[in-house]
Amino acid sequence: MNLPVIDLSPYLAIAGDDSDHKLSPELTALCGDLSRSLRETGALLVKDPRCSVEDNDRFIDMMEKYFSSPHEFKVLQERPHLHYQVGVTPEKVEVPRSLIDEEMQEKLKAMPKEYQPHTPVGPDLKWRYFWRIGPRPSDTRFQELNAEPVIPDGFPEWKETMDSWGYKMISALKVVAEMAAIGFGLPKDAFTSLMKQGPHLLAPTGSDLQKYGQEGTILAGYHYDLNFLTIHGKSRFPGLYIWLRNGQKVEVKVPVGCLLIQTGKQIEWLTGGDCIAGMHEVVVTNKTIDAIRLAEEQKRSLWRVSSTLFAHIASDAVLKPLGQFAESPLSGKYPPIFAGEYVEQELAVINLKGKDENLHD
Repeated sequence: MNLPVIDLSPYLAIAGDDSDHKLSPELTALCGDLSRSLRETGALLVKDPRCSVEDNDRFIDMMEKYFSSPHEFKVLQERPHLHYQVGVTPEKVEVPRSLIDEEMQEKLKAMPKEYQPHTPVGPDLKWRYFWRIGPRPSDTRFQELNAEPVIPDGFPEWKETMDSWGYKMISALKVVAEMAAIGFGLPKDAFTSLMKQGPHLLAPTGSDLQKYGQEGTILAGYHYDLNFLTIHGKSRFPGLYIWLRNGQKVEVKVPVGCLLIQTGKQIEWLTGGDCIAGMHEVVVTNKTIDAIRLAEEQKRSLWRVSSTLFAHIASDAVLKPLGQFAESPLSGKYPPIFAGEYVEQELAVINLKGKDENLHD
């Protein structure tokens, strides 16, 4: 099954026009297609002319160089006392939700065999770097979710490369959020107004395929994202699987020049469960091994870098079903909660919160 590819160019051409009622029937239909894909599959492929293949390549090149640095250098950028919400998270720290969530484990056992995810046996084998994108609130109840950035020594291009790619991807997501709101029958700024000053994170992961390149190895165990929407550029190594709303398991192929969007838990909250957080995993497959062999022949890096950005609802905004979704029979499952409070609860479950504060300064 191929996910639909939606070209954002027609909408970008009228973006900035503040009236809701001027959308052409074609654009209204496009917004409907986009929201339907998020609802039915939890995922979507988009083309944004502002996000080029060269931008993605420059970003991945730098992150391959960073992740291949020595372990003792990378841990200098680790900030466990800030719940790992800035800087690096080493491999074997983050625990996939499916390893500890008993309700989720029961659901997995009930799935048809061919759709079942791989069963995690421990924490994820991926490294991750968190870099904040966009302005932060000067006054917030959730300081550690809005901390100062960490820049590794020896990477003079770091800030410019991270900010450039991060701002381009968040710009694409804001257009998707606007179009989705229109498709869901909400005011077009229903989501984007809540995203202002959110703790958006450019969050590339790095998996060492020289070390973990055996078929069946789980790089990121079955999980959902706790944020609003997630966007990825194309990775150089396959291995990402997603689950559609009907339970079907799909290997994701991102065409060159496209970006992958996935739904997170915060959009589920805001739509009262009409749109649910998409489940996914990253596993070494026979196609990953083919890509490893090719990279070895071409003397390229064997680090699998995901070019990922997590867009969030602002920490001090309240998550609750919006508009007609507040009347949905499921809305009671989504009581009002500050987005920052929700994020902290989730971080505690996946082992990114609650470390000993005295371990690091």
